[in-house]
Amino acid sequence: MRCHQVDYQIIGHDIQMVEIELDPGETVIAEAGAMTYIEQDIDFEAKMGDGSGGVMDKLFGIGKRMLTGESVFLTHFSNTGKQKRRAAFSAPFPGSVIPLNLAELGEEVICQRTAFLAAAFGTQVDIAFNKRLGSGFFGGEGFILQRLRGDGMAFIHAGGTVVRKELRNETLRLDTGCLVAFSGDIDYDIGISGGLTSMLFGGEGIFLATLKGTGSVWIQSMPFSRLAERVLSHYQPPLQDKG
Repeated sequence: MRCHQVDYQIIGHDIQMVEIELDPGETVIAEAGAMTYIEQDIDFEAKMGDGSGGVMDKLFGIGKRMLTGESVFLTHFSNTGKQKRRAAFSAPFPGSVIPLNLAELGEEVICQRTAFLAAAFGTQVDIAFNKRLGSGFFGGEGFILQRLRGDGMAFIHAGGTVVRKELRNETLRLDTGCLVAFSGDIDYDIGISGGLTSMLFGGEGIFLATLKGTGSVWIQSMPFSRLAERVLSHYQPPLQDKG
């Protein structure tokens, strides 16, 4: 299925949203709860899956999303009018919106399962399990990934500053929580971060993500899990009035 060719604008700096322009008859799919606003003539409907593939493919995809605790529904926003209209989407926490032209990225990008925000209709949004043994036992959220396939625009979100690294038959190691996405030709695994002393006292965690090959990697400076951990560590419960 060819993807709808949508135009877009990234709005904001530190806390971003994406505004997507839809021609009459065009549709964009989004994660449930991501919509910020829609103009008139934009109708929306929650549907099981991304709308691609046959019945068996849809059932298989829904089963995988249920198994991983993800919502089986994606919301479809369609322009039913006769002129261009816009719909805007934002992330559930402060950060950046990353536009991905899948046609320029080998028509496949793998991202963290919570990173997907929206995409042009025709994009396949699927759960991808990492098959490496080390990733399965120790990867945490890195074990369950999302695969985006298509030839149109897709949008993912990340926390803090986002860096895009280009690998040319190279290896990159990073904190598992800081990995946002990588192109489909990159080989991904999780390994031990270093020696025993470094693992216990280095403060960088026991395991690191390792990416090898040629392609693009997107990295976030402030994953939500790290932000929430810092906030909770400084939380002081209110004193109860004994009177």
